[in-house]
Amino acid sequence: MNRIRSLSFKILALAAAATATLAATSAAAATYTWTPAVSDTWEWQLGSTTIDTKYGAKVYDIDLYDAQPSNIISTLHAKGKVVVCYVDVGTAENWRADYSKFAKSDLGSNVDGWAGEKWIDTRSTNVRNIMAARIATAKQKGCDAVEPDNVDGYTNSPGFPLTAATQIDFNKFIASTAHAQGLRVALKNDVDQLSSLAAYFDFAVNEQCHEYTECDGYTAFTGANKPVFNAEYASKYKKASGEASLCKTALSQNLRTVVFALNLDDSFHYACDAGAN
Repeated sequence: MNRIRSLSFKILALAAAATATLAATSAAAATYTWTPAVSDTWEWQLGSTTIDTKYGAKVYDIDLYDAQPSNIISTLHAKGKVVVCYVDVGTAENWRADYSKFAKSDLGSNVDGWAGEKWIDTRSTNVRNIMAARIATAKQKGCDAVEPDNVDGYTNSPGFPLTAATQIDFNKFIASTAHAQGLRVALKNDVDQLSSLAAYFDFAVNEQCHEYTECDGYTAFTGANKPVFNAEYASKYKKASGEASLCKTALSQNLRTVVFALNLDDSFHYACDAGAN
């Protein structure tokens, strides 16, 4: 490698490190209501609008718009719970109140298996403004953190030339927007970019990393004392033998694993952390 190329690579590496350090410094400077720790346990209810508050988990992850009753966030706070609010940032759902704000050019391909939902162009300034407003709503409602969904659109067929680089740029935008509101923020799935993005996010939400053998990369979070909230759905994990094997592995990896019903309607729940049941 010649000296010029070598120097260029060093400059790029230093710039990347400086950017990550700046992100961490900015996040630390904000005022938050929750300091995530790798041992924090969680409960996830999206498919049922009326939230069951009986579980011992420290963190409740609920839908920003649909969770009921209307005072559920204050109710959970009164019980000493941390409230994470789910918000879709990578697709447009035609039943959301702000759907009309998307330009036609923002809307891409249909999302497989989800009627009325389309991928969106996450490079669009208009899209980013809509998502910033959603995150601001989470702050206004009293959420402690947000779970932004569909932040791996580039791995699908979104109808736009999204790339790994455009995804990283958008995901960093989401993280900085949440932090500016004083909210903690999760990296949802996007398993191919864990090492690139872990410095910008406060915790992770993962689906099925045990089933698909994708959990190893989450050391980027657990090694930094950031919790990884893992959901599994497979029927094999709903049997005693499967639960035992799953939980032995999850606990050894310091993952906060819970087995749920696929539609997250609270019809099945088994947490590997006993205190979260």
